[in-house]
Amino acid sequence: MEVIILPSSKEVGALAADAIEALVRNKSNAVIGLATGSSPLPIYDELARRHDEEGLNFTQVRGFALDEYVGLPVGHYESYREVIRREFTNRVDVAPENVHGPDGASENITAACQQYEDAIVAAGGIDLQILGVGTNGHIGFNEPGSSLASRTRIKTLAEQTRQDNARFFDNIDQVPHHVVTQGLGTIMDARHLVLVATGAGKADAVRDFVEGPVSASCPGSILQFHPRVTVIVDEAAAAKLAGAATYRHAYDNKPVWQGL
Repeated sequence: MEVIILPSSKEVGALAADAIEALVRNKSNAVIGLATGSSPLPIYDELARRHDEEGLNFTQVRGFALDEYVGLPVGHYESYREVIRREFTNRVDVAPENVHGPDGASENITAACQQYEDAIVAAGGIDLQILGVGTNGHIGFNEPGSSLASRTRIKTLAEQTRQDNARFFDNIDQVPHHVVTQGLGTIMDARHLVLVATGAGKADAVRDFVEGPVSASCPGSILQFHPRVTVIVDEAAAAKLAGAATYRHAYDNKPVWQGL
């Protein structure tokens, strides 16, 4: 696991965008795992800028969303399919048919989850998965207690997660109780994981999943077992890392040819 500490969320987003740009320029039909929430927004802003100003081409890229609410009507403003369209794919030249998300409106959620797993496999697997982390250590919507081997499935949101997400709705009563999410095992199948976290509110979660024990009580800690994880955080989110000086030294002295 590589931990990179940067001064601000803008720089966090730019560095994560560097990794995505390098992938897309090397593999035009790359498969990217798309996350929602506040932390990835600077990444999407920077990729849209590079598309507009530098001609970064996404026409053959495929995208798979991490998760989706259950119970929101199709086209709801806060459904993750709509958020991803609004914040990223409509701002670049990704073909709409190449962007996929779990079906939270299906009458047969179990079958829809298996179909989503099958679609990822059929696309050749995810080359780079963007991740954020919840204040309780969840990645995707794999709440504490999730199986470390889990696959795409329905999950009940923790009340803390509903409270955290209430800022996107008029009130907490509008936040669904259930979601469909890629499982921890699904996430771990991606070839490169890029997790971004910003703000003091994420400091405990960052410390726990980076430096704590691997445990279902902190789902993000499973990333310690992945062969290629890049964790990019701002100063506030890094505030409780005991090894911060070591991480800074490693990044400052990293060979340029290694990239991310």
